[in-house]
Amino acid sequence: MNNKQYIGRQSISFTNGPYIHAYASIVGKKEGEGPLGKYFTKIVEDDFFGQNTWEEAESALQGETVKLLLNRSGVSPSDIRYAFAGDLLGQLMATSFGLAEYNIPLFGIYGACSTMGEALSLASMTIAGGYADRVLALASSHFASAEKTFRFPLGYGSQRKFCATWTVTGCGAILLDSSSGSARVTGITTGRITDYGLKEKDNMGACMAPAAADTIYNHLSDFGRAPDYYDKIITGDLGYVGQTILIDILKTKGYDISNVHMDCGIEIFDINTQDTNAGGSGCGCSASTLCSYILNQIEKRAWKRILFVPTGALLSPVSANEGQTVPGIAHGVVIEAV
Repeated sequence: MNNKQYIGRQSISFTNGPYIHAYASIVGKKEGEGPLGKYFTKIVEDDFFGQNTWEEAESALQGETVKLLLNRSGVSPSDIRYAFAGDLLGQLMATSFGLAEYNIPLFGIYGACSTMGEALSLASMTIAGGYADRVLALASSHFASAEKTFRFPLGYGSQRKFCATWTVTGCGAILLDSSSGSARVTGITTGRITDYGLKEKDNMGACMAPAAADTIYNHLSDFGRAPDYYDKIITGDLGYVGQTILIDILKTKGYDISNVHMDCGIEIFDINTQDTNAGGSGCGCSASTLCSYILNQIEKRAWKRILFVPTGALLSPVSANEGQTVPGIAHGVVIEAV
């Protein structure tokens, strides 16, 4: 019996894709004050989340988001076969400490800001392959812990460039199920490392845009689809700078996505009132936007089919300090209303 589900160069079309059974999101005060505030499951006023350090705060953010998800779904941790989760901190420390209390078998993953796309892809493959009935996909970021890791301590007071994005304090979690839900993952396109030689770590939108273009181009080619097949093609956190570059690159490849493109980093903050420069970024940007506004639109059937493409800048504090380039990656996930 042939049960092959892979197509084209780097995509999978699921024969029986998993359902999105439940979802939840938590964000910080600044994110809650943005245009999407009414869609988040919970907004926390204290960015320390009652903890003593920024890293502990991000762990608490993850743990609380999973608790909300479990309450919304009526599922206990023992009912979940695996978790695919990650963050931006060294050795995934926010995830390791944040999810420990739930005792769910864990695959800790790192795709920089594309982590939610990677988590959804792997979780979907796990269910579609018959290895689990329920799987958790989760990603988080925290403004202060990310600044401390990748840039400067906040007390340094460094000037932010216009092209810089603002790391979202937020977490999004999805429970995938083999049998029921309000939406379904029907396909994925796994991204490739794409490096145009850029070295400016403050301009992550420009560093990630080529990767987003590569994944979207190969997705459309693999599936034989035009951009308007989707109600929205949604990137993770390119911001205003990266969005322009993405659209321009794809036009040179014969695809114009300008009428259907949306970027989570643009949507989550108000550029005129919130002083976030080029927009939002971080694992939590696409994860929290997906697990609030985007899935809400699908549930209401305002959108029937989207391509979700979170993007990641694959730098580390070591690589940046050594003057290396900033490669990018993006993972595509097709989500359809049921």
